[in-house]
Amino acid sequence: MQLALSAAELAAIVQPLATRGATDMTVRGLASLATAQAGDLTFLGNPKYKAEVAATAASVVLLPRDFAGEPSAGQLFLLVENPSVALARVCARLEQALWPRPAPGVHASAVVAPGARVAASATVGPLCVVEDGAEVGEGAHLQAQVFLGRNARVGTGCWLMPGVAVTAECVLHERVRLHAGVVVGSDGFGYEFAAGRHEKVPQVGNVEIFPDVEIGANTTVDRARFSRTVIGEGTKIDNLVQIAHNVIIGKHCLLCAQVGISGSTTLADYVVLGGQAGVVGHVTLGQGAQVGGGAAVTRDLAPGAVVNGSPALPLQLERRVAVLRERLPDLFRRVDAMETELARLKKASAA
Repeated sequence: MQLALSAAELAAIVQPLATRGATDMTVRGLASLATAQAGDLTFLGNPKYKAEVAATAASVVLLPRDFAGEPSAGQLFLLVENPSVALARVCARLEQALWPRPAPGVHASAVVAPGARVAASATVGPLCVVEDGAEVGEGAHLQAQVFLGRNARVGTGCWLMPGVAVTAECVLHERVRLHAGVVVGSDGFGYEFAAGRHEKVPQVGNVEIFPDVEIGANTTVDRARFSRTVIGEGTKIDNLVQIAHNVIIGKHCLLCAQVGISGSTTLADYVVLGGQAGVVGHVTLGQGAQVGGGAAVTRDLAPGAVVNGSPALPLQLERRVAVLRERLPDLFRRVDAMETELARLKKASAA
């Protein structure tokens, strides 16, 4: 880990609201509260670990503004609005050191069609393919083996990691980050059953991804059957997510790992889908709706709805159902016993 920051440099990055204590140690590592040693930076990101702050050996600790404890000798507390965000800003500096972008230019092994346009400040890495009519914007960075199809567009400051494919006609706006193996513009899954066979429906739309979207490794975003599949500004998508054709995703949504969204579904702004949640096609999830991990959404959700379960139910109702579900075996035993007793009483009455 190429980290070497003084206390003053850390403070300049995180801009603390207040400080307590002091240290002359150079920070060279990041660690949890429990495992940190002298020379490490740590943080309190979850209140459940508050008791560990007093025992941590870290030289610098990022803490919420209302933290009441005092540092040990040689220890510095930096009080910030959000310790997790502050740590992220430190990690951004570390990221620049760990993975510096190469100098602009096109690698000798890349294949760039004569009709493609690559900005002078862009980087096209080894074994990339940029087809005719494709465009790579200013400061964009294509790592090894990226594929850009015919007339695809990659905007200013985008970062496409190894093995990314952005197929024909698809558009990335500014500062989109695609992790390894992402496929943008694969065919939507469309077939019609006719004359005893499944006949393919051509997918002739595209995908448009708006600024500051980040998509995790091996996620797929299908091109539209017609018109566009859309991912709105600032949305963050985890690894192994499937987004089907003609899906519209709003701004600043969060989609966790292994989410699946069926075709022609709309997510309004600020929707959150927990891991392995599934959404059927042709429904709308209102602004700010939250779906628990593994839930199956089978109908429209109102703005602000919080649901869980399969099929998805309002959270409080789903919790009640879960409690009752655990009692079902006992309930069946009681019913069986009642039926047995009722049969005995009927037999006795008849006699």
